[in-house]
Amino acid sequence: MGEGMRRLITLFCAAFALASALAARAPETAGAPSDLRLPDLDNHLVDPFQTAPGAKAIVFLFVSVECPISNRYAPEMRRVHDAFAPRGVAFRLVYPNPAESPAMIRAHVKDYNLPGGALRDPKQALATFAQATITPEAAIYDVLNRRVYLGRIDDRYVSLGLERPAATRHDLQDALVATLAGTRVSAPTAPAVGCYIADFAR
Repeated sequence: MGEGMRRLITLFCAAFALASALAARAPETAGAPSDLRLPDLDNHLVDPFQTAPGAKAIVFLFVSVECPISNRYAPEMRRVHDAFAPRGVAFRLVYPNPAESPAMIRAHVKDYNLPGGALRDPKQALATFAQATITPEAAIYDVLNRRVYLGRIDDRYVSLGLERPAATRHDLQDALVATLAGTRVSAPTAPAVGCYIADFAR
C-alpha cells in the first residue's frame, strides 16, 4: 500500500471518529418546527419557543388540571423556576389535554400558584414534537432549540402509588445545571410517573 493511500485511510478514519463523537453528543431532537403555534389562554396563537432576548434555555412543563401527581409537584415546579428563571431559563406550562378549557387552566394556575406562562396544546402538537406522554413531564431545549432532556422532575415517585419520603435525584434541576454550564446532560431521559396525556396517540 502506497504512502498516499495510507494517509487517505488515516484521514478517513479520523473523520469517521470525529463524526461519531459529534453524533454521540447530539441531543435526540434538534430544531423546532417553524410553523408550530399554540393557543394561549386568550386563544392567541404563539410560538412556544419564542423567548426574551438572552434566554439560555426553555423548559416545557407538561401538566394537567386533574392529575393528582402533577398537582403535587406544584411546589417543586415553583422551586426550580425560582432558582433558574433569574439565570436565563424560560418556563412554559403546557396543558395538552383537549378537555381543559382556558377558564379551568386559569383557575388551576391560580390555585396552585404555578410558575411560567400557560399554553394550551389541544392538538398535542408540542407534546408530539417533544415526545412527552405523561403529566407531569419536563422537556428542556437549549438556545438552538435542541432537546437536551425529557422526563421526570425528580424521582420522588417510583411508580403509581409508590412514593419516596423525599426525592433522591433531582433530574430536572441537574439537567438545567448541565445545560447552563454548556455540558452534556448525563441522563437526557428519565421515565416520568403520572397521568397519561388524554387522547395521546401512543
